Amino acid sequence: MVSNEQRRRQLAREKYLRQQQRRETARHKQRRRYVVIASTLAVVLAAGGVVTAVSALSGGDGDKKSDKASEPTMPTPTPTPTTKAPDPCAKGAKEAGDKKPKTMSWKKEPELTVDKSASYAMKLQTTCGDMTITMDAAKAPHTVNSFNFLAGKRYFDHTKCHRLTNQGIFVLQCGDPMGTGMGDPGYTIPDENLKDASIKGNTYPAGTVAMANQYDPQTKKGKDSGGSQFFLVYKDSQLPPYYTPFGTLDKESMQVLKKIADGGAAAPDPQTGNTAPNATVLINKATVGTS
Repeated sequence: MVSNEQRRRQLAREKYLRQQQRRETARHKQRRRYVVIASTLAVVLAAGGVVTAVSALSGGDGDKKSDKASEPTMPTPTPTPTTKAPDPCAKGAKEAGDKKPKTMSWKKEPELTVDKSASYAMKLQTTCGDMTITMDAAKAPHTVNSFNFLAGKRYFDHTKCHRLTNQGIFVLQCGDPMGTGMGDPGYTIPDENLKDASIKGNTYPAGTVAMANQYDPQTKKGKDSGGSQFFLVYKDSQLPPYYTPFGTLDKESMQVLKKIADGGAAAPDPQTGNTAPNATVLINKATVGTS
């Protein structure tokens, strides 16, 4: 016969086992909850990185009052700190006193004067080496015409390439004399060549040069908002076909671009959000001519 003391000990042991089971079940649920939260956060952060990367191509061309409102509010991943490599580029050439690109502005797009049957090339003499962009006037006449006009006005001379992206998409962005991502020439040009075979499958291949703009796919506002900012793709990048592809880089130019990309990008600027290239990329001079 079981004594009262033995019965008490048995009940205590059963109670202890039940408590342990409940605790283990609770710990399991808690672990599962943390995993779900972590996975969801990882997805949100990854999505935020893609949104931020794509929004990097939304140059300051257009209505500046709407820029802040259209900025993504999703969290963005903090870049992993890396040891900064030596700057592979030289110092910029001395700027001429009569050149003030920050104050250059025009009320309307320049008259279309380029020959659509001709082949044009824009040469960028940069502190990191020369890059040549072969431009397709037949497929993007307004864009090529605008670059021909702006280069002739020395609009790009002594300006820096202000943004390098190495997460989600892989591009170097230039063409803003202010160096903030907000600069423009005062006018806008229409989107062109968005159905080009080269960007089939929503991929802008390495070597592509395309326009930045203010298009917002959520509101479908901001079409035909290109100005002066453009980006050079150094690695195949998944992008929706919203950005006018107007040129390509040759092999030698790609080597210069890769040198810039290999230098990495700085942490986001707290004021502009730009991730500037670690390399000092300055356009000493830009010229356009037929080739």
